[in-house]
Amino acid sequence: MKKLFFALAVFTFPFLVQAQEKQIDSTAIFILDKMSDVIGDLASVSFTLNSSVDKLNADSNIEKHYKHSEVTMVGPDKFVSRTQGDQGNHAFWYNGEFMTYYSFDENNYVTLEAPDNIITMIDSMYTRFDFRFPAADFFYPSFTDDIMEAFDNIQYNGQKTVDGESCFYIIATNPDTNVQIWVSNTMNMLPKRMVIIQKNKENLQYEAHFTKWELNPEVPNSIFEFTPPPGAKLISILEK
Repeated sequence: MKKLFFALAVFTFPFLVQAQEKQIDSTAIFILDKMSDVIGDLASVSFTLNSSVDKLNADSNIEKHYKHSEVTMVGPDKFVSRTQGDQGNHAFWYNGEFMTYYSFDENNYVTLEAPDNIITMIDSMYTRFDFRFPAADFFYPSFTDDIMEAFDNIQYNGQKTVDGESCFYIIATNPDTNVQIWVSNTMNMLPKRMVIIQKNKENLQYEAHFTKWELNPEVPNSIFEFTPPPGAKLISILEK
């Protein structure tokens, strides 16, 4: 099974599902499938992602850390993102041949040969170097199947309002994890918010909030090409 979710990697715990009878709501699966179909049909997309993650500090108190990411993709092989947060500021560029990671804080970068499509690139860079890309899970064609494999209870819980917008509300649970997904009740049915609660570790949470969706925008190829800033240092990194 794919590493569902990439967001869960920040918690560093094994994602296991105990064998037990599954309760799967067909309405929830229908909504997730429609959302994935819309995303899969996009030729290009851009969006903003605001996220937070809980971590235990040295005194075992929960600290919440925030990130703001801006993402643009052109299928099948163009990706760029910029992330600002209290744990660092960085960006990714991917042009179908090479992926570059740049640290704004340290003014250094690494450029790596990469596979020829976005999904395979994300998998490869996570597996080899532990790079994590904003909202990567939602762009996997297998998203719904991965949810069904990882969780033994998936339910549609009616409509809820998020930022003044009506959303379909879905909860998926297993013995260790609670995942909540809000999908916009519009023709496009795009993800609006996601919350992941780690039940077996003090209810640590990850939350992601999507805004400023632009569907099929015209995007110049030049934005996917990395140009080193003045004084930037090229570095090398080891595979994990």
